[in-house]
Amino acid sequence: MTDTAPSAIPISGQVALPDGRVELTPGSPPPSGPYANEDLLPVPVAKRTWTTYNFSALWVGMAHNTASWTLASGLIAVGMDWKQAVFTIALANLIVLVPMLLTGHAGPKYGIPFPVFARASFGVRGANLPAVVRALVACGWFGIQTWIGGEAIFFLAGKLIGSGWSDTGEIGGYPWTMWLSFVLFWVLQVAIIYRGMETIRRFENWAAPFVLVGAVVMLVWMSNKAGGLGPLFDQPSKLGWGGGFWKIFWPSLMGMIGFWSTLSLNIPDFTRYGKSQKAQTWGQALGLPTTMTLFAFLSVLVTSGSQAVYGQPIWDPVQLAAKTDSVVGLLYALVTVLVATLSVNIAANLVSPAFDFSNIAPRRISFRTGALVTCVLGVLIFPWKLYSDPQGYIFTWLGLVGGLLGTVAGILVADYWILRRTRLDLTDLYRTGGRYWYDGGWNWRAVVAFLAGGILAIGGASFKPLIDGRPVPALSSLADYGWAVGLGTSLVLYLGLTLLVRPKEA
Repeated sequence: MTDTAPSAIPISGQVALPDGRVELTPGSPPPSGPYANEDLLPVPVAKRTWTTYNFSALWVGMAHNTASWTLASGLIAVGMDWKQAVFTIALANLIVLVPMLLTGHAGPKYGIPFPVFARASFGVRGANLPAVVRALVACGWFGIQTWIGGEAIFFLAGKLIGSGWSDTGEIGGYPWTMWLSFVLFWVLQVAIIYRGMETIRRFENWAAPFVLVGAVVMLVWMSNKAGGLGPLFDQPSKLGWGGGFWKIFWPSLMGMIGFWSTLSLNIPDFTRYGKSQKAQTWGQALGLPTTMTLFAFLSVLVTSGSQAVYGQPIWDPVQLAAKTDSVVGLLYALVTVLVATLSVNIAANLVSPAFDFSNIAPRRISFRTGALVTCVLGVLIFPWKLYSDPQGYIFTWLGLVGGLLGTVAGILVADYWILRRTRLDLTDLYRTGGRYWYDGGWNWRAVVAFLAGGILAIGGASFKPLIDGRPVPALSSLADYGWAVGLGTSLVLYLGLTLLVRPKEA
C-alpha cells in the first residue's frame, strides 16, 4: 500500500475528536529524536484556544500596516486611479484567501506548524527546502518593515529635536541617525518576540483597532488640506481602462497576491492554535479581504490627496506624515506607524521563519534562536534597497516572491487535499523511516515540481533594480502571471509524478 492512499494505512499514536481535530494519544510519549523539539510538536487540543476574533484581529493587525499602505499607494504612483487600485487589491486578496484557507486547515486539525506540515509532501528532510525559501523571504520582509519603523523614529525625532538630529553626517547615503533609528526598532522587536506567542496574541488584539483609527485620522487630515474629499476622488488615471491599464494590471495583481503568498504557506503556524476549523475559516475570511480592501481604499485616497496638494503622489506614509506642522499630529501619526509595523512584522515575519529555521536542526535551534537568525538576516538583505522604489517593490520583489512561493502552495494543496484527503500520521511526521521518509528523507517528486514551477514562474521576470535583464528571456511572456503559473505548474506536475512513480511503501 502506498503513501498516496493513506486511508488504508492504520494510524496509531493519535486520537481524533468528534469535531475532526486530531492530537497525539494522551499519556503517550511525544515524538523525539533529531526532527522534533518542543516548538515543532503538535499543540494539544486543550491549548488550541484562538477564536474567530483572535484570527480576525491578527489579520487586521497584519493588514493595517505601512507596507500594505505603500502597496496600495504604490499603484497610484505607477499611474492607476483609486478605483483601479482598490479593484486590483480586492481581487488579489479574494484569490489568495483560497490557498490561505486550504493550507490553514491542517493547523487546527493537527496542531502542527508549516515546516512540519510540509514534511508530508517534501519529506521529513526535504521540508527544509520550502521552509528555508519561505524563511529567507520573511527575512526580506522583516528587513523592509524594520526599515519603515526606523524611518518613523527618525522623522519623529527630527521634528522634536530639530536639525541637530536630521542634518547629520551620512553613511551609505543616509544620516547616521537614520541607521541608529533602524537599530533601535530592531532591538524593540527582538525584545517582544522573546516573550513568546501569547504576548504576540495580546499585542495583536489591541494594535488592530489603534492602527485603523490612525489611518482614518490621516484621511481626515489630507481631505482638509485638499479642501474636501472631492479632489481625492478626482485624480484621474494615467493609464485609462485600455491596453495601458491591463498591461500594468496583471503584474500588479500577481504582486498583490505575492504580498500575502508567504502567509498562504505558513498560516498553519497560527491556525495550529485555533479552537476549531470554523474559527480559522471565518476569522480569516472576515479579516483578510475586508480589512485589506478597506485599508487600500484609505491609502489610495490619501495618496491621491497628496497628489492634489503637493503636485505629486507621496506613496510613503512616513514621509507624508512628516509634512504636518502639528507636533501632536505628527506624534500620533508616527506612533501609529510604529504600532502598525510592529504588529505585522512580529506576527508575519518573525514567528514563521523562527519555526522554519528551527526545523533545520530542531535539537540546536529553538524558536527564539530562529527568530534571532531572522533578525540578523533581515539586515544583511539590504532592505533599504528593496523599499526605495515602488516599481522595484511591486513588480520585482513582490512578483518574484509570489511566483516562487506559489509553486510551494501548489504542491501542499495537491498533496494534502487531493492525494491524502486531509489525513496525516502525526508520529511519522517526526520519524526516520516512516511514511514521509521517502528516499533518504526527500520526496524528489516535490523537489522536481518546485524547481519546474519556479523556473516557469520567475525565469522570465525582470530582476531590476537588483540585476539587469531576465535569466530566461524566452519565458518573459509568463512573467506577468508568475504566482498563477507557479501554483498551477507545480500542482499538476506533482500529481502526475506521484501517480506515475508512486512512493515506496511505508
